[in-house]
Amino acid sequence: MSKFIEEFYYGNIDPQARSAKQNKTVQKQMEVLMLNEEFLTEALTGENKKKFLDFINAWSIVNGESNLDSFIMGFRLGANFAYDAFVSTEAPFKDLLKE
Repeated sequence: MSKFIEEFYYGNIDPQARSAKQNKTVQKQMEVLMLNEEFLTEALTGENKKKFLDFINAWSIVNGESNLDSFIMGFRLGANFAYDAFVSTEAPFKDLLKE
């Protein structure tokens, strides 16, 4: 893929644009989450509804930060693999034939 970094910079590559359609287990659990959130949001009132929505919002922030951390660490791991494979000349043993 040519100009990968440029395309990524301009937002033409979105690593988060994925779907759970192929994973039936995850798709089912996402539906359970959605239906229960909808039910509780409608059923709760007053302070209980506020606490539940605070919980949902806090979980969303924690989940987003965790996903960001995983993305960054995965990117770094990939970069380290590429560096080690294509740039580094270090080896665990000395080449005795060169001496």
